[in-house]
Amino acid sequence: MSWDELEAIGQAKDIRNVDQQRKDTDRLYLRVFGTEDGIKLMKYMRDTILEQPVAVPGSPADFAFYREGQNSIIRDIEARIYRARNP
Repeated sequence: MSWDELEAIGQAKDIRNVDQQRKDTDRLYLRVFGTEDGIKLMKYMRDTILEQPVAVPGSPADFAFYREGQNSIIRDIEARIYRARNP
């Protein structure tokens, strides 16, 4: 396959604007987590995951990495909701 053929495939593919995809995804998060139940779920996840220690003395370092990964998911959801509300 030539370079020209590869470029033609890339141009023929329907690729939406990345910024528009991000905005659409942010609005989806807002629709899901902006409901009464979604707000309750976010509060539960924040209380039980984000507001807990990442590690305690004596715990393996791997656990802290795992916990920080959980926290980053909650932060990402909150950031997407914020962006959807404040474009």
